[in-house]
Amino acid sequence: MLDAVTVFCGSRRGRDPRYVVAARELGTALARRGIRLVWGAGRVGLMGEVADAALAAGGHLHGVIPEFLRTEELLHPRLGAAELTVTASLYERKRHLVERARAFIVLPGGLGTLDELFEVLTLRQLRQGAGRCGLLNVAGFFDPLLDHLRKTVAEGFADAAHLDELFVEREVEPLLQALERACDGS
Repeated sequence: MLDAVTVFCGSRRGRDPRYVVAARELGTALARRGIRLVWGAGRVGLMGEVADAALAAGGHLHGVIPEFLRTEELLHPRLGAAELTVTASLYERKRHLVERARAFIVLPGGLGTLDELFEVLTLRQLRQGAGRCGLLNVAGFFDPLLDHLRKTVAEGFADAAHLDELFVEREVEPLLQALERACDGS
């Protein structure tokens, strides 16, 4: 059963309004399914959008933030002490984000989002306990990255089986359904 999903996404909203729409749809869908949102505890960008939507739909959240980012401008104001983990570093934050969920969803974002995506994919490849991972490929945002990953496989630097384990959808519902099926079957 899929009871918690870690969401990695931008601390900025991006230029295309479809990114915000998708973040809100995801937060709402997680809450309606009773799936806890685990995320970077931010109130800004897509992180804030997904959290606000989950809360508005009655969802449960757990935020993980390093101490140096724990500021009034960045920390989501609706997190209580029981719903928040404060870490000493970004490295520790990633560990907590990975350990708190059976699945991961990646929305558009910047370097930190990509770092988190590759951390999860690498842990899964090495069989180090990371759960299933899905890309919400809003407006084709990840198409160039997916092309690069296919080239990595074609050039012999990765196995196709590892790329096949990455669920990619353009809409929230099909992605959640795929992750739920995968988690139920694993």
